[in-house]
Amino acid sequence: MSPVLFFDPTILQSGQYHDWLVQGFFLSIQLTVISFAFALPFGALVAVMRTSTFAPMRALGATVVEAIRNVPLLAHLLFWYFAFPELLPEGAREVLYANNPEVICAVIALSLYAGVHMAEDIRSGIRAVPATQLEAARSLGLGRAAAVRLVLLPQALRASVPPLLSQTVNLWKDTSVATVIGAAELMYQAARVETASFRSLEAFTFATLAYLTVSLVIALLAHLFQRRYPVRTT
Repeated sequence: MSPVLFFDPTILQSGQYHDWLVQGFFLSIQLTVISFAFALPFGALVAVMRTSTFAPMRALGATVVEAIRNVPLLAHLLFWYFAFPELLPEGAREVLYANNPEVICAVIALSLYAGVHMAEDIRSGIRAVPATQLEAARSLGLGRAAAVRLVLLPQALRASVPPLLSQTVNLWKDTSVATVIGAAELMYQAARVETASFRSLEAFTFATLAYLTVSLVIALLAHLFQRRYPVRTT
């Protein structure tokens, strides 16, 4: 069999199939970036709750983490896409359905799922900061909330950068699950190309290489950051 017939890259280089895959790739990137933008502050908030001196706050933070991370991401996506809209008032539901509900629900699910995993990494970063840092901030007249926000969290986030970047890789790969609710991301478009062209090898090779390339770029950035900014918490 001719190699050209076995694998024909020309169908990916231009035309409709190329456009579909590129659109899917950029939607996957957008899902990653937007979800990260929501997941990081959510994770930081939950991490602060989990390290609070107020026991009910710690319990609430632990409940949030366990309730979200012990449910598969697929179940989260299906809940937010199929069940959540039914809980909304009719007006809000109509607004949701009129504004790309697949992407919105995917962002909600991905943000929450990634956020609780980031929370555990940030919590470890908080524990890595010496207690004397917080005590020194308090002795300078800062309240606990201000000391946490201005002194503790910045150092904890700095210490948490490597695992947070690892979570970003996971978030990037997890966007592929959004295909089950019809979000037209990379895997959705690869399947669309395969259905239309019967060329599964080319379509899914493109998707595989795209996921691999972006994951390696993020891993490289993590490595460079660690070398350029070594963690110092003392």
